Amino acid sequence: MSVNIETKIVDRGSDEHVGEAWDLKEKIRESDGVLRQRRGFFRDAYRRSTTYLYTDRSSDRLVGFAAVRRDGYILFLAVDEEYRGHGFGKRLVARVAEDYGSVTCHARATNREALGFYQHIGFEIRRRIDNYYEDGGDAYYLKLGEDSIKDKLSKYLPG
Repeated sequence: MSVNIETKIVDRGSDEHVGEAWDLKEKIRESDGVLRQRRGFFRDAYRRSTTYLYTDRSSDRLVGFAAVRRDGYILFLAVDEEYRGHGFGKRLVARVAEDYGSVTCHARATNREALGFYQHIGFEIRRRIDNYYEDGGDAYYLKLGEDSIKDKLSKYLPG
């Protein structure tokens, strides 16, 4: 797949592209069967975050995004299913790692695909949290290992 990608960064306090990000997250939620969130909760969290976005210049379609708190915690990471497998998720995490000293996130304990992705790029499971999600689902708290930033992810960053 050859895609001409545009990178955008939305600063805290802005809701630029929040609708597109919500739509992508909901599309993934429906296909992957993950927990539904309230739109207001998502919007508020998005506004409190710095959000890294990739869009396909040819279609102006949102390819993926990562919404990140000030401490490097990834609140939301999403890549459109049609663009998966081409390194966009890795690039988003690499971009976050470039700007933050520590990168962490949670993943649903039953979401093997997400856990596999995170562990493949160097996240380590730090602990399991029972009943983390609103529906009673359990989560793993993950942290990106320091060696991963240099060894695995730096190749995804430009020049």
